Amino acid sequence: MKTLNWINGQWVPADSGATFAVANPASREELGRVPDCGAAEARRALDAAASAFPAWAALPAIERANILFNVYAQMLHRAKELATLLTKENGKPIKEALGEIQYAADFVRWSAEEARRVYGETVPAAAAGKRHLVLKQPMGVVAAITPWNFPSAMITRKVAPALAAGCTVVIKPAEQTPLSALALAELFEEARLPAGVLNVITGNPVPIAGEMLAHPKVRKIAFTGSTEVGKLLMRGAADGLKRVALELGGHAPFIVFADADLDKAAEGCVANKFRNAGQTCICANRVYVQQEAHDAFAKKLVEKAAALVVGDGLDERTQVGPMIDEQGLKKVIEHVEDARRRGAKVLCGGRVKDGRWFEPTVLANVPPESRILREETFGPVAPVVAFRTEDEVLRLANDTPYGLAAYFYTKDASRLFRVAEALEDGIVGANDPSPGVPQAPFGGMKESGMGREGGKWGVEEYVEIKHVSIGL
Repeated sequence: MKTLNWINGQWVPADSGATFAVANPASREELGRVPDCGAAEARRALDAAASAFPAWAALPAIERANILFNVYAQMLHRAKELATLLTKENGKPIKEALGEIQYAADFVRWSAEEARRVYGETVPAAAAGKRHLVLKQPMGVVAAITPWNFPSAMITRKVAPALAAGCTVVIKPAEQTPLSALALAELFEEARLPAGVLNVITGNPVPIAGEMLAHPKVRKIAFTGSTEVGKLLMRGAADGLKRVALELGGHAPFIVFADADLDKAAEGCVANKFRNAGQTCICANRVYVQQEAHDAFAKKLVEKAAALVVGDGLDERTQVGPMIDEQGLKKVIEHVEDARRRGAKVLCGGRVKDGRWFEPTVLANVPPESRILREETFGPVAPVVAFRTEDEVLRLANDTPYGLAAYFYTKDASRLFRVAEALEDGIVGANDPSPGVPQAPFGGMKESGMGREGGKWGVEEYVEIKHVSIGL
């Protein structure tokens, strides 16, 4: 397991020799120490990416694709090893970690396939003596900043399409989960990726991001994280008119209409809400249930939530792992206590368990002014709210600055289309709690971000459009 940074094809420490610890959130055991880098190291990584760009961009697409296919094959071959490392530094159950590695690898495969499909066009000329070509060319150096909750998938969702398009990349992974990023870098090294095409730097996010924003060769900032940080990056990118792709915070509504299959809706809600202990940007934050079905659905949801196994992610029986850190746990506690003070009823859970875990929790009678209905909780808590009409629930669902994901359950075909079109979200799961797939676009509306990852749209995020007019 590498614990050095990968810059310009070399494994290197921080200039100062400084390191910081990476710990298992379940056991608090130190897993290793990684370089604590800053602006100088970031500048060298970006310079390396800039130097490597011309040759990488000129490489035939099939050759770029073959390297990605090689990485994909190795990710599958070493899936258990990668998943175990992911669970150790992130805490999520090993079964979820294995699922993430497969998901992350699928982005690599899809991008490898898509590399040969970055087609240009010809445009009919208005005059007989001209021809118009539209070319798609790689934009240049990409600076990617990735989060801790999906430390492998959030990297491949950015890196794979960027490399497929012909760009070079510098990754700054989250401080909580850098080991998964370094493990992926090893696979790219083994696949003989040319030096400088991909670089991984760990350390203080402020000076590293500052250098990414200031560096003249960086043409795009790709970020997944909080809305607040996304806004700071967008402001910083303005001076250099750098493109930004921002996948930011969410506050997903999960709507259950009275005509829905309540068993499937409850199963879907549990799978969606309690995945990764609720530490996902697209998980349900507000559960709206039509009045006639409220009590029956709440009972089913409580039964399923209370039966979830809480424990160390390395135990294959575990379904809900620990919170990533004390700050994350504190926010969940505050949201639950705020709802309680305002009159919400705890139907199950509601307590801290063994220090870093929070029990799967279902709340009822949650007042609209509660923080949990306005802010992203990022924890295993499902607040259930009753509604009467379709118009009412759409108003409630859209009454938020966020617009990343939304879910609803119904058997009414007409309602399915009405509600899907009316929800102000970039991703909608209709009778589907898991809509994310590599071949489809992933991204938000409103303050949940801009740009898309996945599918052909993900690759097109990394190309420039050039018009060539030819006189005959």
